[in-house]
Parts: sequence; structure tokens; C-alpha cells
Amino acid sequence: MPRRNNNQRARRPQNGPELSRTSLRIIGGQWRGRKLDFPAIEGLRPTPDRVRETLFNWLQTDVPGAQCLDLFTGSGALGLEALSRGAASVTFVDRAPEVARQLRSNLNVLKAQNAECVTASALDWLEQRKTGEEARYDLVFIDPPFRKGMVAPICTLLEQRQLLQSQAMIYIETEAELPLEGIPENWQLHREKKAGQVAYRLFLRQPLLD
Repeated sequence: MPRRNNNQRARRPQNGPELSRTSLRIIGGQWRGRKLDFPAIEGLRPTPDRVRETLFNWLQTDVPGAQCLDLFTGSGALGLEALSRGAASVTFVDRAPEVARQLRSNLNVLKAQNAECVTASALDWLEQRKTGEEARYDLVFIDPPFRKGMVAPICTLLEQRQLLQSQAMIYIETEAELPLEGIPENWQLHREKKAGQVAYRLFLRQPLLD
């Protein structure tokens, strides 16, 4: 699940060479085994396939038919995996134009019609997002750049903007040594695990009491 540093925006020099490419492999669903390119941007950190495989084993009954949001999308591995496994739709959000271009190209290759790719910072996009039933997500992937303190404000905005279904699932990936803070009180830890320098957790949102 390759990710990039949100504060590093690799630029193609004017009249310079194309950005180098690397690839990811979709590990399950209708596109299982498909390899897709993504930009080899400095700061984009690949997460082992086994982490993604574990996550989607946790989510196997929750993905089909889900409305999904992939924040800090990087290569798009999480959202693409969700689409491959039957998600109803995925909204991809990343601030790097070169990431968005490649993701749109990959979606065209896969003939995926149920996806939206947004070029914006995750925080800005959430702050401007309209609230309402039609805007609520069943499953959210949050994998921000390390050591930037972005988990708490992202989680707060998801609640403040009423962007989550009553029992939404929220995946959060962080550096292993980080004490996770700022998680809304109504998010119940469902699963957690560590792999090397990465900690990954799955939360189940509980409905807010009136």
C-alpha cells in the first residue's frame, strides 16, 4: 500500500525526463494479480502486501457494496483493492497532480466506472465537504505521512462534517512508535497489528447518542 509524504510534491522539471515508475499488485477480487504503475515519488513509502492482505481479511464481509474514501491515496492500492473486491464506489483524495494523473490512467485501464479521483489536500477537502446522507461513507482509509500529526484533525473532521455512516469502518495506518491520540470516543478499536515500523488499526464507529 505505497504512500507518499504529503508535504513532498515531486515535480517534473520543465523539459525534463518523465518521473520514474514502480508498480503495485492487486492481491484479491476481480483484478487479482493485476500490476499497475504509480510514480516513484520521494517519500512515497510502500507497505508490504501482507499488511494489505491482513486488512482485507478483516474487512472481507464489509467491502462488497461499500461507499469508500481513500485519503492520502498515494498509489491508490487500498481503494483499488476495495474496488476489486466489490466496493460500490471509491473516492480517492491526494494533493499531488502526478499521483492523480496516474491513478486516473489506472482506473481507465481497469475500466472502473465507480471511482472519483480528487486532487486536493485531505484536510482542505474534508473541510469543504458537504454533509448529508448522500455524502456519508461506509469505509475510510487513512494513511497520512508519518510524523506530521495529521491523524487527529482528519478524524475530527470526519465526525464534524458528518461524513460517516453510523457503523462505518475506519482504517488508520501510522508509524509503530506513535501513541495514537485524537480518536473520537465513539470509535471502537476492532483490530490492530504491527508490521516492522508500521502500526495499523481498524475502528468501528458507534452511533452517536442524541
